[in-house]
Amino acid sequence: MGQNIRKIRVQKGFSQEYMAETLGITQPTYARLEKDDHRISIVRLLQIAQQLETNVSELIGQKAKELNLKNDNTHQAKSNPYLDNKEYISTLKGEVAFLRELLQKFRG
Repeated sequence: MGQNIRKIRVQKGFSQEYMAETLGITQPTYARLEKDDHRISIVRLLQIAQQLETNVSELIGQKAKELNLKNDNTHQAKSNPYLDNKEYISTLKGEVAFLRELLQKFRG
């Protein structure tokens, strides 16, 4: 997981110092997160995902299911807001289910 966090951080052009500051931790503590030398809480994982503008499943190395609810008709000029929201809600439901499973693993 730490390697994925590092890879995304580098892609975004963020330093370890910047990430540590935004998370309210020291740079050495943040470095340990990227080296997998430190356990990451669910709350911290969500904070990191938010700072990196990604989702938790990307950080832990499992891609979220991609939903294609839009019409592939190239002649359609406007997107359908209902379908856009439905796709977003489905994605969020998938992430919630994934996080619940992850939480159960940590509890169990």
